[in-house]
Amino acid sequence: MSGADGLPIVFDGPLAIVGGGVVDPALLVELAEGGVALVGADGGGDAIGAAGLTPAAIIGDLDSLSDRAGWETRTRVIHLAEQETTDFEKALYSTTAPLTLALGMTGKRLDHTLSALNAMLKFSPRRRLLLVDEVDVALAVIGPFGFEAAKGERVSIYPLVEVSFTRSERLLYPLDRLTLAPGGRLGTSNEGLGGRVEIVPADDTPWLLILGKTRLWDLMGG
Repeated sequence: MSGADGLPIVFDGPLAIVGGGVVDPALLVELAEGGVALVGADGGGDAIGAAGLTPAAIIGDLDSLSDRAGWETRTRVIHLAEQETTDFEKALYSTTAPLTLALGMTGKRLDHTLSALNAMLKFSPRRRLLLVDEVDVALAVIGPFGFEAAKGERVSIYPLVEVSFTRSERLLYPLDRLTLAPGGRLGTSNEGLGGRVEIVPADDTPWLLILGKTRLWDLMGG
């Protein structure tokens, strides 16, 4: 089925939006088996197909999707011709879900990676977003956040815009009364001291918590 009628598509469980960047097919299978719905952002539909799976929908301007006619016989294909947003953003504003993972948005083109980070900032106030690449997972956070971290575990706090922190607990380099900003001080490669890390920002400015990819399922449940 093609067209944009009936948008947004509502998912009651977690959703993974898959782009045309670097994607691990085994991870897509693991997510699908774990009850995560898959949506292709344009050419990301082909990445889902290459993993032997069928996306719930394919959304975008469709300039990168192979065999559109073939896909239309198997799933919903939504053509959005506007060029004001990326295919990732098109998939975001065309869906709703309690948790949205983004895969294949990094790893090939730097401008696509930067666009994905911009989308994380833009959409994080109204939906829970988790960006997954080959090495890391980055959760867009608004407000205080706590999680368990092993001693010595890498914990990076990345400011999408200027963000100030009131305090932190169980980090090697405390964030107490610090302001982080692009072009200024960053929170790269901090470390957990073991136990529960608490991070308390001064307001509701979005920021990214970046952990190793092995923490994916932990952050999905957090």
